[in-house]
Amino acid sequence: MVLNVPFGDMKLRYQEIRKDIDEAVQRVLSSGYFILGPELEAFEKAFAEYLGVKYAVGCASGTEAIYLALAAAGVGHGDEVIVVAHTAVPTISAISMTGAQPVFVDIDPASYVMDVSKIQAKITDKTKAIVPVHLYGQMVNLDPILALGQEMGIPVIEDVAQATGATYKGKQAGSIGAFAAFSYYPSKNLGAFGDGGAVTTNSKEGYEKLLKLRNYGQSKRYYHDEIGINSRLDEIQAAILAAQIPYLDGWNKRRREIARAYTEGLQDLVIVPQENDDSVHVYHLYVIQSNDRDGLQKYLAEKGIGTLIHYPVPAHLQKAYEYRGYKRGDLPVTELITRRILSLPMFPELSDEQVAYVIAEVRNYHLKNPSAQLVYSPDVFSTSQTVSNPA
Repeated sequence: MVLNVPFGDMKLRYQEIRKDIDEAVQRVLSSGYFILGPELEAFEKAFAEYLGVKYAVGCASGTEAIYLALAAAGVGHGDEVIVVAHTAVPTISAISMTGAQPVFVDIDPASYVMDVSKIQAKITDKTKAIVPVHLYGQMVNLDPILALGQEMGIPVIEDVAQATGATYKGKQAGSIGAFAAFSYYPSKNLGAFGDGGAVTTNSKEGYEKLLKLRNYGQSKRYYHDEIGINSRLDEIQAAILAAQIPYLDGWNKRRREIARAYTEGLQDLVIVPQENDDSVHVYHLYVIQSNDRDGLQKYLAEKGIGTLIHYPVPAHLQKAYEYRGYKRGDLPVTELITRRILSLPMFPELSDEQVAYVIAEVRNYHLKNPSAQLVYSPDVFSTSQTVSNPA
């Protein structure tokens, strides 16, 4: 029997909290106030309180959140920003929007996030920010990055697009760096019903600058102190997001339950996510590694299971960034992993039956194809390893 397991299903979230969402939307429509109004202020306050930060500033998207954070930190034309290539390209797009250049570092092979030991060698007198990306719901080991940033006078800006609700040593993602950027794309752990984003900070000066930058650089209407942009989180999306905050921890708990089931069921046949010490992973995505990723993906599609690859081509090898001069082999761990990874269905509304079905079919494929099996071991991330589907 083929069981349908979509990669995601946003209708289910709406159905679960329909009353709250409908009330929030109706409240905004009845108010006649749609931009920079009380719903946004209420959401910003609630989100800041959830994270334990002083300030949150809503904006139009996660990409623009990163841009605004960089701009507020003083990053501009000709500067350099240290970042990973293994991320959604919007992270890099935001750096380009400032006029700065991305400088790529490799990732840690177990956690898929920034290898902190690779950062210092990339710092130059042009380095004006470090952007650790909390990928898939997993937080970067921030302490050594913060220490290096403080020593060198370089701000650390967290990319929290995929990790809302994750923690590092008891602190919320987005509460630790000089600034942090969030995405509220609908599929995110906390998602809008459209585009949206936010920047958080504990700096009053930074907060006041962000308020200007997101609204044409205005200090008051028609008076422009900064060169800003139009990047405002509208009242409807703010109200929808605020309505979901009370559910977020429960949804993240369910994601961790699903992840635990996947890990227990698959760890003897594929590489499963490795959680960093001192962190709580919130599994925006559950990413495995197989030695026959493409064959596995095709098989699962035939069995009604949706999968995606996050991400098949790292940023340093994208055509848009070839001008930076990187070549294949420059980031060997990133390049190896991107040939193996596959994201399994992961959203809180998945049923236990669906989760069990995914586990069974991933197991079936690897038991029938022993050469596809790839289990965690000290040498499995050797960059001399070959895979059946090289990029």
